[in-house]
Amino acid sequence: MIQTLAILQARASSTRLPGKVLAPVLGEPMIGRQLERIGRANAIDEVVVATSIDESDDDLAEVLVKGGAIVRRGPLEDVLARFNQVLDEFRPSHIVRLTADCPLTDPDVIDRVIEAHLESGADYTSNVLTRTFPHGLDVEVFKAEAMRQLQSLRLSDEEREHVTLGIYSRPDEFSLHSVTQRTDQSHLRWTVDYPADLEFARSVYERLYPRIPAFTTSDVIDLLASQPELAEINARL
Repeated sequence: MIQTLAILQARASSTRLPGKVLAPVLGEPMIGRQLERIGRANAIDEVVVATSIDESDDDLAEVLVKGGAIVRRGPLEDVLARFNQVLDEFRPSHIVRLTADCPLTDPDVIDRVIEAHLESGADYTSNVLTRTFPHGLDVEVFKAEAMRQLQSLRLSDEEREHVTLGIYSRPDEFSLHSVTQRTDQSHLRWTVDYPADLEFARSVYERLYPRIPAFTTSDVIDLLASQPELAEINARL
C-alpha cells in the first residue's frame, strides 16, 4: 500500500492564463519542470497528475503520458471527484495536494510539510494556513480518511472545486496543523497566474537551471538579492 501519494491537479483551461501548464520553460512544458522538482521529494511514494476529461485537456494528458507521468482524468469542475477517483484506485494513507501553477515548488519544503504532518498526527497539515512561505511553494497534506469523511458531508460547489476547503473550514471536525518558517517570505510571488508570473519563472530558470538543475529556494532568494529587478517583473500583481 502507498503511504504518501502526491496528486498534482492540472488543467489547460485556466481563465487568467490559458494553456500555462504547457507553456515552455527552457524548452520543456512548465508542468514537466514542476514534476521534475516534485520527483526530488524523498517523502513522496508516488505522483499522479489529476486532470479533466474535458477535450481542453486532451493535449495536456497526451504530453504527460508521453513524458512518462501517471495521469488520471475526471470531471472538470468537480476536482474533489477527481481526487476521490485517485484515492479509490491507489488507496494511500496520506495525500499531498499540489497545483500545477508552481514551477518553483521546493522538494525540501514538500518533505518538511509531510514530515510535520506525520509527526503531528493531524488530519490536515499545510504551510498556507498561516503564510510565511512564498506564494508558489504551497503544500497541503491530509489523511486519506479525512477525504473519505468529506464524501459523507453536504458540500458546496466551491468545496468540491477547491478540494481541501471542506477540511480546513471545519476545524471542529478535523484537526489542523500549520507549518511556518521563522523568516516571513509571504510577500514573494512565485506562482504562475498571469503572463508576468510566467516571465518571472522563466527568468529564474534561465539564470539558475543551467548551473544548478536542482536549485533550491535559497538559490532563488540569493538570485533575487543579486538581481532585485527580477522581483519587479510580477511585483505589482
